[in-house]
Amino acid sequence: MKCIAGLGNPGKKYDGTRHNVGFMVIDELLRRNGWKVKKDKFSGQSAVETVNGEKIILLKPQTFMNLSGESIRPLTDFYNIRAEDVLVIYDDLDLPTGKVRLREKGGHGGHNGIRSTIDHLGTKEFKRLRIGIGRPQNAMPVVDYVLRPFTKEEKHDAERSVKTAAEACEAWMEKSFPEVMNEFNR
Repeated sequence: MKCIAGLGNPGKKYDGTRHNVGFMVIDELLRRNGWKVKKDKFSGQSAVETVNGEKIILLKPQTFMNLSGESIRPLTDFYNIRAEDVLVIYDDLDLPTGKVRLREKGGHGGHNGIRSTIDHLGTKEFKRLRIGIGRPQNAMPVVDYVLRPFTKEEKHDAERSVKTAAEACEAWMEKSFPEVMNEFNR
């Protein structure tokens, strides 16, 4: 059994913002596969599907970004999912817009959603899919930058990265994570 959790902030106010690329990937997976969110528990929206005989749980925590672990932990406990079978999708300021990177484990890198996930799971041993959103220009505060939509110039790269991330998630449903990393970390 695997859990794919896309991080973001709930509510229309945050739709389409840089901080919500994790939600965008989950929405893309739902759309591509004709899946629907069926459960609104564990402080999140989730869909439980079976792919090649394995249960896959898609999760959009509704706790707001900084408390993401408060949704991920109860879900993984309920379904008895090991931390190494969790993939967390989130925005990354240190990657240019449109870039996608997968990692098997690591620190939080200053990302509060990942910090919360590490704190609640009690380990750094979960998989990550980072989506580049670039850094703010002109001394714009990071908090303002991440809560803004992508610019017209960035939109194409952002949409492409969401599709690439969804493809990587689908690949992980059928292949080992190192194989997926080799394929998508180009």
